[in-house]
Amino acid sequence: MKIKIISFLGGLAWILTLTSPSPAAMESRAADPYLGAIVIDAGSGQVLVADHADEKGCLASVLKLMNLLVVLEHVQAGALRLDDKVIISAEAAKIGGSQVYLKENEVFTVDELLYALMVQSANDAATALAVRTAGSKEGFVALMNQRALALGMKSTVFYSVHGLPPDGAQLPDTTTARDIARLSRELLKHSDCLRYTACREHGFRNDQFIMRNHNRLLASFPGCDGLKTGYFRKAGYSIAATAKRGDERIIAVVLGSKSRITRDKTAAELLARGFAIMAQKRSFAPRAAPLPDEPPPPEKETPRARRGLLLVIPLVVLAAGAITFYWHFFRPRK
Repeated sequence: MKIKIISFLGGLAWILTLTSPSPAAMESRAADPYLGAIVIDAGSGQVLVADHADEKGCLASVLKLMNLLVVLEHVQAGALRLDDKVIISAEAAKIGGSQVYLKENEVFTVDELLYALMVQSANDAATALAVRTAGSKEGFVALMNQRALALGMKSTVFYSVHGLPPDGAQLPDTTTARDIARLSRELLKHSDCLRYTACREHGFRNDQFIMRNHNRLLASFPGCDGLKTGYFRKAGYSIAATAKRGDERIIAVVLGSKSRITRDKTAAELLARGFAIMAQKRSFAPRAAPLPDEPPPPEKETPRARRGLLLVIPLVVLAAGAITFYWHFFRPRK
């Protein structure tokens, strides 16, 4: 039954390729300052800022947010455990790019590989987790596309489990800033997401290899605790960043920037702008009415009321004097 489901999903992913751009069309999908950007309120999902948020670009390693979501959902469903052992295959050991240099037949836990996935952005760890979760890379890609459709990520298509540049006839993994924001918001519903994405430094292979997070906003922007960066030359620099201040959490996405410095600066500015908009919304929020059992506050005497009182008192005195004068001098006497 599982094989049939994965085959169906794989076929669905293949159908999606018919509407995706060719590798040639996706060459150099980066711009200055970016292809697209968006800021949302993580709680409500409300869009606070959007600029070309539906412009398509390449995911690069931001794709690994979907890896994390699929694995954590399998853990939540009981199909995986964080302490499950993963035997590294020859296929995973051969994956290049950013890696933790896994060797064939080494054994690591799901938890260790998730740290490698998010902190080091390790492509070999992504491959090992994909095979352990779905039985094959193709099966995992099918799960990724299925989840994207369920989340309403209409402009996103996955073809790889790691986000490396496509080789040969493979098509590039594509998305938009808006879709990445949707993915990030869903991922933040899992508490373990921040345990991995907020980690700046982590030891691997008994601390023989120290992994360092590529997200510099974790150290430079107050409250930032995730999520993921991504880069390869034709895709440009991208980031999905989140920060929390008080009870408010903001998600900012910058897709396809030509410069890492511009990407990080823009993401920080967007996060700050998001918090400023939220603060402004709070200041204009209507004040709550008194509770039913609370007495209304006493009405204050206004200057107009005082002037009216000063006019009435003399009139009363005059009237009283007139009545007294009449009573003494003009009343009928017997």
